[in-house]
Amino acid sequence: MSVSEIKDSYAEYADCMHRLEWIDRAVLGRYRQARFGDVEGRVLDVACGTGTNFRHVPETVDLVGIDISPAMPENAAEQLTEQGIDGTLKEMDAQDLEFADDSFDAVISALSTCTFPDPIAALHEMERVCKPDGTIRLVEHGRSDIGPIATYQEWRADAHYGKTGCRWTQAPRELVSEAGLEIQDSTTGLFGTITTFEITPSQCGER
Repeated sequence: MSVSEIKDSYAEYADCMHRLEWIDRAVLGRYRQARFGDVEGRVLDVACGTGTNFRHVPETVDLVGIDISPAMPENAAEQLTEQGIDGTLKEMDAQDLEFADDSFDAVISALSTCTFPDPIAALHEMERVCKPDGTIRLVEHGRSDIGPIATYQEWRADAHYGKTGCRWTQAPRELVSEAGLEIQDSTTGLFGTITTFEITPSQCGER
C-alpha cells in the first residue's frame, strides 16, 4: 500500500483499535513493558497509533508521538491524559521524519514495520533522529516459527495485507539486519510471532 492508502485504512480502524486495546494489553503488554519501561529523557514513539505504548513508558519522559493517520492521535491524546504524561502528538510519515538529527534520547515503536511501504527507510530515520548515546527499542511481529501457525499466516497473508496493510509474515530480524542496525539485545516470544529489540544507534560520523 502507498502512504495515502495506509492513512485511509487506519482512519477506518482507529476507533476499533482503541476499543480493543485491552486485548493488546493482555497479550502484548509484557513485551512492551519489558522494552519501553526504562526509557528516559525525550522519547519518540514512531507510529504511535492510539497510544498503546504510552502506559508502558515512565511518566517522567518528554514524549512525542507521531502517526501517519490523523485519526490515531485523536485517540492517543486520551492516553496522554490518562497516563499523566507530558506529550506532543503529530501527524507524520515515519519514512521522512520532520526532526533534526540526534533529537531524541530514545526512539520506540511497536508493530509498525509491517505497515511501512519502505520499512528500511523508516528504521534509518529512527536511527538518524536518535542520539548516538541513546537507544532504539522495537516490539515487532512476524512469521511464526511454529509450522501450523506459519502455514496459516502464509495462507492468509495476501488477504490480511489487502484489508489492513499489514505484512504479518515479515521477518523482523532480517529487516533490522538489512537496515544495518546494531542489535544490543533481542528476544522472541508468543510462538515466535513477537520479536523485540534493543538497538544501539550508530556513533557520530558513522551514519
